[in-house]
Amino acid sequence: MEVILKEDVPNLGLRGEVVKVADGFGRNYLLPRKMAMQATAANKAVIEQMKAAAERRSATEKAQAEQLVTKLDPVVLSFTRRSGEAGHLFGSVTSADIAAELEKQGFEVDRRKIQLGEPLKSIGEYRIAIRLHREVTARVTVKVLAEVEEGAEAAAEPAAAAEPPAEPAAEETAAAE
Repeated sequence: MEVILKEDVPNLGLRGEVVKVADGFGRNYLLPRKMAMQATAANKAVIEQMKAAAERRSATEKAQAEQLVTKLDPVVLSFTRRSGEAGHLFGSVTSADIAAELEKQGFEVDRRKIQLGEPLKSIGEYRIAIRLHREVTARVTVKVLAEVEEGAEAAAEPAAAAEPPAEPAAEETAAAE
């Protein structure tokens, strides 16, 4: 079965492409979800118009994404979480946490665009990719700091000293308190 994709489908194709798919996949998945339409002569003419409109829209979205990249690159997000002696967090920092923190700072980013393979579960500084557009990716710095409790100050200092020297932010926080 030949279908015309109405939107980008991972591992299949981009919006506006004519692709050949199995009959069941097209009939049971793509067509009911309005992700594709059958490839007929009339639909191909409609798709040509949709492609032109999509190209204009994509160019606009790309320009907006590039502007947002310049604003997001210097952003540093800090999260303070309880951690064990070895710097391993009791909880984690997820893409939803990062999206919420970005929203507090005035950036509207969908959490699904944050390219976080798995939640951050240890103290440190990370560069996280945010895919704003198919061709545009921004990076933000995320610092995960240890929460220092009043009675555990003596225990927190050796844990901070045991960490690799590449993460001075956690040492400064432990020493400041």
